[in-house]
Amino acid sequence: MRIYTRSGDEGETGLLSGERIPKNHPIPEANGTVDELNCAVGLIVSSLEPEHEALIEELREIQSTLVVAGSLLSASRGSPRRRELQPITTETSRVLEEAIDRMTAALPELTGFILPGGHLAGALAHAARAVCRRAERRVVALVFGEDDADEDLKGIAVYLNRLSDYCFVLARYCNLLHGVADTPGKK
Repeated sequence: MRIYTRSGDEGETGLLSGERIPKNHPIPEANGTVDELNCAVGLIVSSLEPEHEALIEELREIQSTLVVAGSLLSASRGSPRRRELQPITTETSRVLEEAIDRMTAALPELTGFILPGGHLAGALAHAARAVCRRAERRVVALVFGEDDADEDLKGIAVYLNRLSDYCFVLARYCNLLHGVADTPGKK
């Protein structure tokens, strides 16, 4: 199978549901940013040592969820292809909440602003948080940008909101795992 198709050479891309739209349409913009986020999470995974196997597996699950989110974003509203996909639900976000609570319990209390950085894994988690916020803004524009909300995509918006919180806590947790203190911001 060839990886190049030449079908996008004129500035259009194909949706999973078959339609062709301009590459600068909000759908590929949101989907591309979710893909960037998935790459950022992959960088965090790559920076962790094998002894952090449970955390690596948790991050791989997040990556898998982001692939599903991208598929949902790539299928037009009401299309048969979208109905075949598993939705992102409140339960999906609840898993992130449980992970946030677990990591927070191990962290020292946060008493002020902190600067992104620390151990490489922590710094990468901070960067992923920023990409996640951008992805959330792009998805929110799709979900709430029309006269009526796209209910199928609301779960993705909620998931990304929770995932940005997860990435913030993950950054602190990765720093803790590696014996690096958070860097307080100046007041």
